[in-house]
Amino acid sequence: MLYASGTMVLSQASKAPLDPLFDVLSTLGARSVRRTRFEAAGDWALAFPALARLKFVAMVRGECWIVLPDRAALRMAAGDVCLIGTTPFVIASDPALEPGDGAPLYADGCDVVRRGGNDCVMLGGGISFDSEGADFLLEMLPPFMHVEGVSPSASAMAKMLGLLEREIEQQGLGGSLIIERLTEVLLVEALRVHLSDVGGEGLGWVGALADRQIGHALRLMHGDVARAFTVADLAAATGMSRSAFSARFTSLVGKAPLEYLRNWRMIRAREMLRQDGARVDVVGLAVGYASQSAFCHAFKRMFGHPPTRGR
Repeated sequence: MLYASGTMVLSQASKAPLDPLFDVLSTLGARSVRRTRFEAAGDWALAFPALARLKFVAMVRGECWIVLPDRAALRMAAGDVCLIGTTPFVIASDPALEPGDGAPLYADGCDVVRRGGNDCVMLGGGISFDSEGADFLLEMLPPFMHVEGVSPSASAMAKMLGLLEREIEQQGLGGSLIIERLTEVLLVEALRVHLSDVGGEGLGWVGALADRQIGHALRLMHGDVARAFTVADLAAATGMSRSAFSARFTSLVGKAPLEYLRNWRMIRAREMLRQDGARVDVVGLAVGYASQSAFCHAFKRMFGHPPTRGR
């Protein structure tokens, strides 16, 4: 991954199999967002609203509780990292406390909030998206993923947290740039560790990528989005029967195979149409529609307006 002006500029070797995560992040215009720090002592509780981004919270020192709707409160210890999707959440010294509104504390460019001491220190950051199609990814991710720092597979994550804390404390030359890159890598590493620890079940699309057979099917679809895939083609490529493949794909991804492919084609098409001078017929052909009328019909059915408006 390369970076420029806060945007994740992704590069991929031309001969390497296309990584669906790379494909989705680059198409949706993934970009790093502000890094934040929270220090506190005593009793405190803060609530934050749901946002269309993938956020991480890393515990550097002490402990706290994270509370999400319809879930039991979860204790976070030093070294732990959690990934938060599109859901409101509360961080607190005690989950029984009534939370105040935490969002205004970070308004007007404030990136560091201190509440009475530094017994508890947390770092925050995440990835947001330029595209209106961010829901394509966020709706297929679990709203919350927890990675324990004591996990045997979290050694790299622990080293990155240590480097982050050192850079923040030293405030040396180029420190802001190093902190930005480390937080972005930390988010991806936490995702890897979580997949390694719990497997792909219940993790939606990201979990499906880690599945040997369904991950292979996803790489095929993202690698050649214009190809006229059938369920039989994909099932054969994964060594599964049609019925078993369809059931497993739908269970892991949350969409049937060809529904997923159609949706991704339209997301790709909409981003291509935003480019200056992009022709509707050329874009339609690039995502697998030989007929411009068929492409226009599919586009309007998904987005509620013709592709010319998307351009």
